[in-house]
Amino acid sequence: MSKNIVALGASSHKKSINKKLANFAAHLVTGGSVNLLDLNDFEMPIYSIDKEIENGIPQLAHDFKAYIKAADGIVISFAEHNGAYTVAFKNIMDWISRIEPDTWASKPMLLLATSPGGRGGQTVLDIAVNKFGHMNKNASISHFSLPSFNANFNDEKGITNEELLIALKAKIAVFETALDNG
Repeated sequence: MSKNIVALGASSHKKSINKKLANFAAHLVTGGSVNLLDLNDFEMPIYSIDKEIENGIPQLAHDFKAYIKAADGIVISFAEHNGAYTVAFKNIMDWISRIEPDTWASKPMLLLATSPGGRGGQTVLDIAVNKFGHMNKNASISHFSLPSFNANFNDEKGITNEELLIALKAKIAVFETALDNG
């Protein structure tokens, strides 16, 4: 039976390296069917309680949440803006968290990050791993950081550094076990 994997790069950049990494990793999942989301398709007003009271939760937030709920597992690769989430991602997360408290619908997650630099988005990944543990009740969360994206990733081959590829595959194995047990 095919596993429905929702994947996204947590960036609105049209050529997002994080979207490339999320797509690559999601396609390594055995028996996975990948639904690659683009944050640009879910652009909404910046969240505020006043906007929610005046206009309700935007339909795009409900649409995004429907993808999450329909998934068997979620792969997100985080871009790091000033050491934290991108505004585009944070805004979507803020809106969908208002729909129900279990923001990520208790789905197994593979959280990733990459950047051109040597830390590979590790700061934002640390934030996400800590935060998502509280926002995704009873779910397995695996994580992996790819440093120096341009030196370690090729659009045709994916991750070119064998040690890093082995490390990612180990994290994917944990993710697959959570999918199988879900």
